[in-house]
Amino acid sequence: MNDHDNATDQWWLAQLGGTLIWARLRVRPAGTAEVLDSDGNTLSYDSEDTARAQLFDAEFVSFDGLDEEDALARGFSLHEVQPPVGDDDEALRDRMVQLLGGRA
Repeated sequence: MNDHDNATDQWWLAQLGGTLIWARLRVRPAGTAEVLDSDGNTLSYDSEDTARAQLFDAEFVSFDGLDEEDALARGFSLHEVQPPVGDDDEALRDRMVQLLGGRA
């Protein structure tokens, strides 16, 4: 078993016009956190609160916190959008930027 097995992942997004930019917040069992950004970089933080604050400062919102009304106000439906999926961080890298109504 590795450290990823017990980590909690949360997906966050920011929007620039018709483009969604994803970030994955991973909270480690020890309480530290890391963010996988849209460039494929992994940024480490001393706590989940610090990582969340950095995401908020960069105008990201929690994907799990969005309801359909919030999504529609941003120009998309929750039925049209889902967080990126990949076998590992390298596979996610090319999927972290998504054009609404198309592909990035």
